[in-house]
Amino acid sequence: MRLVKLGLHSLIYSSQPEELRAFLRDKLELSCYDTGGGWLMFPNANADLGIHPIDGEGGKHEVSFNCDDIYATRSELEAKGVEFSCETEDHGWGYVTYIKLPGAKDIMLYQPKYERPQS
Repeated sequence: MRLVKLGLHSLIYSSQPEELRAFLRDKLELSCYDTGGGWLMFPNANADLGIHPIDGEGGKHEVSFNCDDIYATRSELEAKGVEFSCETEDHGWGYVTYIKLPGAKDIMLYQPKYERPQS
């Protein structure tokens, strides 16, 4: 029996939080709601958590956006003025590129090659 149903809550720290919130809402068109005082939350039921191996101690945590067609998504975002820090690459398990974010480190845009189960 599961006593607690867990979800996934992610944080992006930015030196330009208002600009980043507007970018996510207006450029990436993520659904959001205001929890008060302009503090936007971006809910998403389409989430999963993967565990990747590393050599040695002390791993890292990473947040990424996923999509069904990375080339079409990238073209749509570039048409809105979104900038990318690198070309799209095939990593074997999926296609990857990185979106430049206001006041924060770049974030991965990712098209998995595996099939996700329907929820």
